[in-house]
Amino acid sequence: MKKILLPFAILLISLMSCGKNEDKYDASGTFEAVETIVSAQGTGAIKELNLEEGQVLKAGQVVGYIDSVQLYLKKKQLEAQIKATLSGKPNIAAQTASLEEQLRQAKREQLRNTNLLRDDAATKKQLEDANTQVDVIKKQIAALQSSLNITTANLNDQARPLNVQIEQINDLLDKCRIINEVNGTVLTKYAEASEVTDVGKPIYKIAALNTIILRAYITGDLIPHVKVGQQVKVLVDDTKDTYKNYTGIIEWVSSKAEFTPKTIQTKDERADLVYAVKIRVKNDGFLKIGMYGEIKL
Repeated sequence: MKKILLPFAILLISLMSCGKNEDKYDASGTFEAVETIVSAQGTGAIKELNLEEGQVLKAGQVVGYIDSVQLYLKKKQLEAQIKATLSGKPNIAAQTASLEEQLRQAKREQLRNTNLLRDDAATKKQLEDANTQVDVIKKQIAALQSSLNITTANLNDQARPLNVQIEQINDLLDKCRIINEVNGTVLTKYAEASEVTDVGKPIYKIAALNTIILRAYITGDLIPHVKVGQQVKVLVDDTKDTYKNYTGIIEWVSSKAEFTPKTIQTKDERADLVYAVKIRVKNDGFLKIGMYGEIKL
């Protein structure tokens, strides 16, 4: 009987040993994600906020807006000021029309005297007087146009700062819209509709959870076997005695130990050095921030 039981005992011990070896891991840590706190960019009462914790949002999605009535009224006031200012701009064509007509008459007289002088029917002085009249009217038109252009430019200069103020208000109006900037899941909601908020005050926290990061710590004796882009096995508790298996990719390895002894004298002491690594894992919905995980190289 002893001879029969001995092989089974050896086999059982061997299987138990294999099971323990499978349970060993090379590093452990917790899962984390890149969290983004979305803050208010405007000041006023939150008129609408359409989001809840756990809700999945897309980048560019409008989730609410802040009261902007006063900004809108200020914009209308500035537009009225610009209209009133530019209403004083002169109509250059209308104000020079009479001189332009005088110039046309003077040129006709100039041409008539030129023809008469050719036929000896007019004197040279008459032609000179006609030429002088044309030159005088041209100078009058140029002077008037210059004056009107200066007036127009001055009015445009007066309106320019008002246009800049409108651009500033348009920017503030855009910032009254609460726009989600990243794809992800709402983790925490800090504000509610009807609450008064201010620039920089947090509204909600969001994180992309379709992939998640396991920040683990590897001892110094294993660090030579780790590199960025390396594929590793990630283990997460499923039941009391089983693990869920994931495939992870190392995307970052710390260049220095986080806890370095002042004096390193032996190989065993060097093994106490710990280096942080980040492993990116595709999330099937089971992985949560703060959950414990282990890796096998």
